[in-house]
Amino acid sequence: MATSLGSEAVSIRPNVFLYPLGIWVAMAVIAVVNGGVREIVLIPRVGEYSGHVLSTAILVAAILLVSFAFFSWTPVDYAQAELVLVGILWTVLTVGFEFAVGAVEGTPVSVTLGQYDVLAGQVWIAVPIALLVSPLLFGWYLSS
Repeated sequence: MATSLGSEAVSIRPNVFLYPLGIWVAMAVIAVVNGGVREIVLIPRVGEYSGHVLSTAILVAAILLVSFAFFSWTPVDYAQAELVLVGILWTVLTVGFEFAVGAVEGTPVSVTLGQYDVLAGQVWIAVPIALLVSPLLFGWYLSS
């Protein structure tokens, strides 16, 4: 598949998305463990809102660390467009997973959407933002 960015065509290689897909699975496991730690350890000690904020910060740090490690280690030389697509893939998979789990648990969509309401003090939006930008940030930075 080729796409045009500016005046030059960029070839997107579908096979280079297999490793990032595996990395996303690892990050999903980390996120689930983080959620368990939030419920069992953090919230009883610091309260609901502080536990949510602290858990989100820990998860964002873990995402950045895993992303940095992956792009430091990978032998694949990702094109900028591929890095953007990895970020989009990670973000779409995460948000989709969140809504799917919510649906299975019977959580109303309005409650899941409410987690993205920054004006209501919600900080969860930092997680999809970290997933979206970390591949481009670290993939580009580490390839320089």
